[in-house]
Amino acid sequence: MSTDVTKTPAAAPPGKSGGGTGDGSLLPLMLDGLRRNMRQYGMLIALGLIVVLFAVWTDGDLLLPRNVSNLVLQNSYILILAIGMMLVIIAGHIDLSVGSLTAFVGAFAAVLMVEHHMAWPVALVLCLLVGAVAGSVQGFLIAYLGIPSFIVTLAGMLLFRGLTEILLKGQTLGPFPDGLQKMGNGFLPEVGPDTNYHNITLLLGIAVIVFVVLQEIRDRKRQQEFSLDVLPAKLFLLKLVALVAAVLWVTMLLASYKGAPIVLLILGVLVVGYGYVMRNAVFGRHIYAIGGNLPAAKLSGVKDKKVTFYVFLNMGMLAALAGLVVAARLNAASPKAGLNFELEAIASSFIGGASMSGGVGTVLGAIIGGLVLGVLNNGMNLLSVGTDWQQVIKGLALLAAVGFDVWNKRKSGS
Repeated sequence: MSTDVTKTPAAAPPGKSGGGTGDGSLLPLMLDGLRRNMRQYGMLIALGLIVVLFAVWTDGDLLLPRNVSNLVLQNSYILILAIGMMLVIIAGHIDLSVGSLTAFVGAFAAVLMVEHHMAWPVALVLCLLVGAVAGSVQGFLIAYLGIPSFIVTLAGMLLFRGLTEILLKGQTLGPFPDGLQKMGNGFLPEVGPDTNYHNITLLLGIAVIVFVVLQEIRDRKRQQEFSLDVLPAKLFLLKLVALVAAVLWVTMLLASYKGAPIVLLILGVLVVGYGYVMRNAVFGRHIYAIGGNLPAAKLSGVKDKKVTFYVFLNMGMLAALAGLVVAARLNAASPKAGLNFELEAIASSFIGGASMSGGVGTVLGAIIGGLVLGVLNNGMNLLSVGTDWQQVIKGLALLAAVGFDVWNKRKSGS
């Protein structure tokens, strides 16, 4: 689903652009492709290495079906926040309020459903509206009044945390209705014959494989139509095989336990939808434009204030969705919910390839960055690593990711 671009070998004959080196060896193509696309493939390779290392260190416990399912459930809200945070960072801003807003929406949901017995679908819609209003207020202050996003969202972090304490009166409030609980802990129902696997999950996995293959082929054809450089044919085929194998492997793991978690479907819809917007929609290109070069974007007619406003409105809605998922997962609203979530989302974005200066990043990269942190957390917990050392290791991972971004820019510039 990503649009990876490399330079086609100059000596390639017509009609076989990027088809290979002629000696049948994949290794030179792989090394050249990795070198030219280090930003896109670097963290994906790192994620694979981390998974392999922790699988070995935990004697395979990391890859048990139950643990893979728990990995999805435990990191779902961070991945939701990371998608919105990636858009904010691409636009050249930052949002420090998402953790507190997540807690506030969870508290608001608890007041509606537990104290006032409101139907959970209605309460869900109202909570999303609250998140949208909170994000739009911050977006207005940033876009139209010119207040730096750091200051506005820092104030929002303190404000929403205080409002959470006021709503909950310093106490935990729950439990939530069963319908909402399934949002954070539920799985797709089992239907069809007994195959020792979850049938719906298998069908969804096949659908995802077909979608990924068709999307990659379509992106490649589109690049060729516009005379853009593409991956060599052999490397492109290897990429397809790796993607299909990865999706099939995860599908079989989930299908051998309880099936796909409901929150995984929510994440899938978000990734596909936001990925399309950022790749193909005018709004997505305007986000890249204002983050990459704001003066040039203004001269090109981009309405930077309007784009910034909607970026923060969107971040507020995603924070509200994450707050509902957290509350459903815990089956209660807590004044301490959402602590450091904003830092996890920011770290996921930078680890996933976002640039400190804006204008660079992908939705899929945010997911990869979030999974890197999630696997690190899960693997270290399985190894009984203390929380002190966990913080050290995650800090070093973030520093390495940002350092790699700086190094890659300098190398490209030279």
